[in-house]
Amino acid sequence: MDLNTIQTVVTRPTRADLGGWRLGDAWLAGGSWLFSEPQPHLRRLLDLGGFGWPSIKADAEGLTLAATCRIAELRGWAPPPDWTATALIDGCCRALLGSFKVWNVATVGGNICLALPAGPMTALAAALDGVCTLWSADGQRSVPVLDFVRGERLTALRPGEILRSIHLPVSALRRRAALRQISLSPLGRSGALLIGTMGRAGDLALTVTASTVRPFRFDFPAPPSADGLGTALDAIPPAAYHDDVHGRPDWRRHVTRLLGREIVAELAAGARA
Repeated sequence: MDLNTIQTVVTRPTRADLGGWRLGDAWLAGGSWLFSEPQPHLRRLLDLGGFGWPSIKADAEGLTLAATCRIAELRGWAPPPDWTATALIDGCCRALLGSFKVWNVATVGGNICLALPAGPMTALAAALDGVCTLWSADGQRSVPVLDFVRGERLTALRPGEILRSIHLPVSALRRRAALRQISLSPLGRSGALLIGTMGRAGDLALTVTASTVRPFRFDFPAPPSADGLGTALDAIPPAAYHDDVHGRPDWRRHVTRLLGREIVAELAAGARA
């Protein structure tokens, strides 16, 4: 969709431009959402691609994804064989339910910053202990992904800040993992997307997204019983379950418990094996 109110496009922004943020500005990453509907309030676009950030950096500390890393780049990346949790990448990319055209444009950072409950990159990063690096004109700060997305279309970004990158530590990447996703229709938006990971000591972490307006994570020293899991999930406030045409809160609550039990059973069985 044409944005016919845009007067200026800054193709090579600098850190100084963060301090010059004004009403009517928007940061442009892939643009898959920005150009999908009218934006009559916008006057200026600042193209994040102009920073030239490397999309993917893997080292002994873990994996760092630039905010501008495209979904197709992430899905096509070949991880080290002992980073077992990277098996989640394909499932999370597919949960975006976009064509190859969307995957070649949409970015990891854009999906997280949009802060939709069904954002699969939020699910991936939250489940793998992701930490966001946020840039401002005069510095930077780090915020865990679990704290970055605060609600539907609500993030921890302050005026003039941008998401620079997301770091996934190697300790999380080496965990075993399981994913469950459900929609009301075969090609519908996720009604619930849950990810479980397990460490070598048998500790289990369950991350709940899509059914809730923000990510929730529950950590257990060992795989919980059905009652124990249910008690933990009861900590999610009823108002936190999302309500839209893609699923009612009572249905989302039910499938969250169902998928959570499936994930715990899968990871517990793998530990016994």
